[in-house]
Amino acid sequence: MATEYQRFVALGDSQTEGLNDGDDLVGVRGWADRFALRLAETTSPDLAYANLAVRGCRARHVVDVQLPAALGLEPDLASVVVGMNDLLRHDYHLEAVVDEVERTFAALRSTGCRVLTTSFPDVSLMLPVMGWLRPREVELNDRLGEAAARHDVDVLDLFSVGLTSDPAMWSHDRIHGSTVGHQRIAAGMCELMGLPGSDHSWVEPTASAPHLLHVVRRDAWWLATFMVPFLTRQLRGRGPMVDQVAKRPDLLPVLGSSVARE
Repeated sequence: MATEYQRFVALGDSQTEGLNDGDDLVGVRGWADRFALRLAETTSPDLAYANLAVRGCRARHVVDVQLPAALGLEPDLASVVVGMNDLLRHDYHLEAVVDEVERTFAALRSTGCRVLTTSFPDVSLMLPVMGWLRPREVELNDRLGEAAARHDVDVLDLFSVGLTSDPAMWSHDRIHGSTVGHQRIAAGMCELMGLPGSDHSWVEPTASAPHLLHVVRRDAWWLATFMVPFLTRQLRGRGPMVDQVAKRPDLLPVLGSSVARE
């Protein structure tokens, strides 16, 4: 019999917040909202859900700010996905990131809470022009996977699935998931949890691979529009600023709430 959960809390950055699945006018949704709804519709009808994720945040913010808030909510299910903002920064420090994420895992697991996480998608498939980051990403995924194993944290593998190369998965910035991408990650979490009706079909591509010329043009546009401004901020010492507040800081029922909108 599937486990019934009462309190699900999501921790992390913009992917977990749901950036680019909706917008700031109508509200962002994201994979965590979609996953919470599926839980409530299947095994956990009384589920309450909080989303503490904040765009732009790094692993230090999660362990220092989001974790204490999460522990205060006493979840029996939590997700922790963070580290990509660290990976992209000029002051990235592997050991510090792994330590901060592992401390978050350990604190949640010590309460008996089940914890979920993901590996990071293959950046060389998302954006071939950023392929030089792949070794750094592989190392971080491996180290966080080892930390997850030490604390019995469930990991959804997004790195090794070819779906990462599917343009439909990603929004205009090629970093954050599109609505389709968030739907697929939510479906992957459902499979990881063994929810009724879940299967492995979420990894199937939605379209054929783009032509090489299209890839080159797309990546050149992305470099000019997103990467150059990002690198400029890095050189000036101004990385992403965490000036947002969590969109759903309190545990609220899932069914009948804004999470359940289509």
